[in-house]
Amino acid sequence: MSEPGLKRQMLSGVFYTAVARYSGILISLVVMGVLARLLTPDDFGIVAIATVFINFFQIFTNIGISAAIVQYKDLTDRQVNEIYMFTLWMGLGLSLLFCAASWPIAAYYSDSRLLPIMQSLSIGLFFAAAGIVPNALFSRDKRFRFIAWRTLAIQLCSGVVAIAAALCGAGLYTLIIQQLLSGALLYFISLRAYPMRWLWCSGLQSIRHIWGYSLYQFLFNTVIYFTRNLDKMLIGRYIGMAPLGYYEKSYRLMMLPLQNLTHVLTPVLHPLLSDYQKSSQRLGEINERMVHILALVGLPLSLFLYFCSRELVLLCFGPQWEASVPAFEILALSCGIQIITSSSGSFFQSHNDTRGMFLCGLFTALISCGGYGVCLLVCPTIEGFAWSMLVACLLSFFQCYWQLYRHSFHRPLQLLFRQLVSPLVLTLLTGIVLFPLTLWTAAWPLLASLVVKSIASLLIALVFVYLSGEWRILKEIRSYKK
Repeated sequence: MSEPGLKRQMLSGVFYTAVARYSGILISLVVMGVLARLLTPDDFGIVAIATVFINFFQIFTNIGISAAIVQYKDLTDRQVNEIYMFTLWMGLGLSLLFCAASWPIAAYYSDSRLLPIMQSLSIGLFFAAAGIVPNALFSRDKRFRFIAWRTLAIQLCSGVVAIAAALCGAGLYTLIIQQLLSGALLYFISLRAYPMRWLWCSGLQSIRHIWGYSLYQFLFNTVIYFTRNLDKMLIGRYIGMAPLGYYEKSYRLMMLPLQNLTHVLTPVLHPLLSDYQKSSQRLGEINERMVHILALVGLPLSLFLYFCSRELVLLCFGPQWEASVPAFEILALSCGIQIITSSSGSFFQSHNDTRGMFLCGLFTALISCGGYGVCLLVCPTIEGFAWSMLVACLLSFFQCYWQLYRHSFHRPLQLLFRQLVSPLVLTLLTGIVLFPLTLWTAAWPLLASLVVKSIASLLIALVFVYLSGEWRILKEIRSYKK
């Protein structure tokens, strides 16, 4: 692919994904805001525990197949159909296994409400497994426009149904209905676009063809699952369901900008960068430009979320969720680091180095487990768990890019750190302005305080971008479109 062609496809993919994602921010906030007022923290805690376990089982539905289909461009139609059959059988088996596991899990947490919740969610496992191959074909063929509109339509439909169910008194089952409907719609829409043939085979022969690549992708997904969910499992077990509900709300609110910024870019990166899988030098150059842009957005945003934590939590969820504010303040500080690191996986995948990606995930998991263990012994609170996550994110950032630059790009790490100078200056200026502004607006109405801080942050960013010459990025983007 030529350089202008790569840039045009990347901008097109980012644009359509952004339309769906940023519309999804509004939909998610509305749905979460309504449900937070209709359901209790205990309800969210119960569903959070069930979701942790079903997310673990979902790792086994994929085992790295999606990324391998994108990377291996020489797969035949027969091989793709055989892999699809393998996912069907695996999805059926995992659904039955998860249903059976609901009894010991409910007994472990001494809460019978988990039993019907988990048994209902087991249906979604089959849809998750069955949709893996057609979903991966969308990415392989770079059909980013269709992916974006499909995502937006599913979010809107499932959100409306969830609110209607809550108003009709469905209680905590509201959250289950939303998840099941999203999974079913995603599968049937994808299957209609990429019809699969039914073959009486196990699909193991075609799985072996991609196993060397997908194995480390699967192992990475497994350790990242534990990294992302161990805190919730420990809080629910040793601190309580209500504190877990507060922590889960803080975590999800922090993840909203992270997901809706990085997920605009990362779904586009691997399909496009896989064309450069034999050029370490070019991948390194693209990564440095990517890190600069993500840091310029993510680091100041992280500080903005910190200084606006009280306003955001109370306006989104209501005054009954004020206990979530301290944890959200801490988690917000990790948001910028996670935004920057989010693109690293696509570069590992594109360079055929899923082993290196797995080692990074393993390091993150070990650091996180150690931090959570110390937290339970020294500071068994949701704020302590939030601090543990922040420290783990910082250490993982340095280890990840050391691994990427030393073993994949073979480039000096200083080239990466130079990209962080300008974003760090902007972040410092943002903090200098927002700190006194936060003290000044402490007694203001929440909405007025949030608006003033938002305007101040935006003005700082615009002035800095103009004076520092960062506005040239926009000029480059216009030239890519021509």
